[in-house]
Amino acid sequence: MTISIATATEIQNNFDYYLNMVMNGNEVVVTKDGLEVGRFIPKAATPSCLTDSLTGILKGEYDLKAARAERLEAADR
Repeated sequence: MTISIATATEIQNNFDYYLNMVMNGNEVVVTKDGLEVGRFIPKAATPSCLTDSLTGILKGEYDLKAARAERLEAADR
């Protein structure tokens, strides 16, 4: 995966170019006034923990206490 940096103006003026970059598996960091304000990343690269958690909650299969304990344990490592 390649990471590119582009200003918000560059993104606006060349959206198709940057969209194709993301569709091909690359990441684009968006800056405004020299500060990073966002990132375009491929859908496959997005974290799915929130989606998985929400799906589990909706199905009634999500154990909040166990998930919290797991995150705390991982943070201690």
